[in-house]
Amino acid sequence: MGCYECCMRCLGGVPYVSLVATLLCFSGIALFCGCGHQALTESERLIETYFTRDHQDYITLAYLIEYFQYIIYGLASFFFLYCIVLLAEGFYTTSAARQSFGEFRSTVCGRCLSTTFIVITYFLVVVWLLVFSLSALPVYFFYNMANTCHTINILSETPSSINQLCIDARQYGLLPWNAVPGKACGMTLSNVCKTREFFLIYDLYIAAFAGAGMTVLALIHCPLHLVAWQLVFRERHRREKEDRRLHTLFGRVLNEQRGSLCSPCVLHAADV
Repeated sequence: MGCYECCMRCLGGVPYVSLVATLLCFSGIALFCGCGHQALTESERLIETYFTRDHQDYITLAYLIEYFQYIIYGLASFFFLYCIVLLAEGFYTTSAARQSFGEFRSTVCGRCLSTTFIVITYFLVVVWLLVFSLSALPVYFFYNMANTCHTINILSETPSSINQLCIDARQYGLLPWNAVPGKACGMTLSNVCKTREFFLIYDLYIAAFAGAGMTVLALIHCPLHLVAWQLVFRERHRREKEDRRLHTLFGRVLNEQRGSLCSPCVLHAADV
C-alpha cells in the first residue's frame, strides 16, 4: 500500500460530522463560559457603582453571581470531557459503519453505548435550550438600556423630559425593591452608557448568548448524526439476518434435492 492510499484510508476514517460538532461545541462552551464569567464580574461592579449606595442592597446579587460562576466552572469541566467522548463516539461509529460491509460486526454493547449517548445528548439539548433562553435576559436588559440612552441623547435639549427616562434594576430582579436608588435616570443613565464598562459588558453578554446558541446547534447536530448511523446499522443487521435466512433455506433445498441434482450418467459394473 502506497503513501497516498494510506493517507486516503486514514482520511476516510475521520468522522467529519462529529469533528465539526465537537469543534462547534468546544467553541460555544468557551464563549459562553469565558465571556459569561467576565460579564458577571463586570455587571456586579456596574450595579454596585451606579444603581446602589448600600452594600446590603446587592449582597444577594453578589452571592448569586458567585454561584453562577461556580456553575460555569463545572460546565466547562463537564463539556471538556463530553466533547472528547463525542469525538471518540464519532470515530467508533464511523469506523463501524465503514467496516460493516466486510467482516466487522458492531457489538450489542457498542450499540447500547451509542443509544445511551444519544439519550444523554437529548437531555443536554433540553438543558441548553433553557440556558440559551436565560442567557437572552441580560442581553435584553442591556439592549433596553442602550435604547433608552439613545432616546436620552436625542431628547437632550429638553432636560425636563429626559429625567423621566429610567432603567430600574429592581424591575428585572437584580436588586430588592427597597434598594436606593435602584435605578438610573436622565443624564446619569446616559453617562453610564458612555462608559467603557457598559460596552464591554454588553459585548460579553452577546458573545455568551452566541456561545450558548452554538452549543445548542452542536448538541442538536450530534444526535441527528448518531441516529442516522444507528439506522444504517439496524438496516444492515436486518439485511444480514435476511441473507443468513435465505442461505440456510437454500442449503436445506440443496440437501433435499441432492439425488435429483446428481449427474444422470451413472456408471455400472458391466460397462467397465
